[in-house]
Amino acid sequence: MARADHTPPPSRLTPHETPARTASEQRTWLALLPMASTALYYALPRRLQTYTPIQFVPQLLGYLGLLLWARRNSHISERLGLARTRISQGLRWGIITGLILGCLNVSVILWFVPLLGGDIFFLRETPHARIPAIFMLPWLIILIAVGVELNFRGFLLGRLLAVRAGTSLRTQATIAPALAVWAAALTFAFDPFMVATFKHLHWIALWDGIVWGMIWLRLRNLYAPITAHAVEVMVMYSIIKVILA
Repeated sequence: MARADHTPPPSRLTPHETPARTASEQRTWLALLPMASTALYYALPRRLQTYTPIQFVPQLLGYLGLLLWARRNSHISERLGLARTRISQGLRWGIITGLILGCLNVSVILWFVPLLGGDIFFLRETPHARIPAIFMLPWLIILIAVGVELNFRGFLLGRLLAVRAGTSLRTQATIAPALAVWAAALTFAFDPFMVATFKHLHWIALWDGIVWGMIWLRLRNLYAPITAHAVEVMVMYSIIKVILA
């Protein structure tokens, strides 16, 4: 009798397992650079914390880490969640989320914060408020949203998941996703320039970061948090600029 052939069939990708999802990543530890530098910033003397160039160091290290990571890996756009096929989905989720968060945060800033005795009139003097609206709406806001979400969600959050999963994207969804979302959101909310610019209002960035991170985690679509970020800031910027004028 012929022996049964027990040779396992060749490995095949399922419809949801693209090469970027199954291939190992290198240099995922680079995502720790902005986190570590943000923590170290708050250990500096107060005098040094006031220097704007020092405040930008964590973000610059984040972009440097993104660049070095991208040079050592493949399928970068897909790993970041920027596949072209996801644009329409990202716009749908992002617009709805941005409108909801924008209206919610405007209510918090204009009603709840003053109710607690917090100052909001300093917003007139922020760098964003000093830039003419014709440049902020929508171009500069979109540019900021793209850069921030690439840094904090696409790179930092995505690589935290990958490094915790032993550099394998195959199992990243089962490795402490909530911890990664919180870590990225806290790093974003306590970014030195964010805190220096928005003072006590920087806490709003924490729940923003959690919502945007959860969307990225659910969809693996960076267009969604980019759109949500841009729409939210446009809503907040427009209303608050008129009210505080």
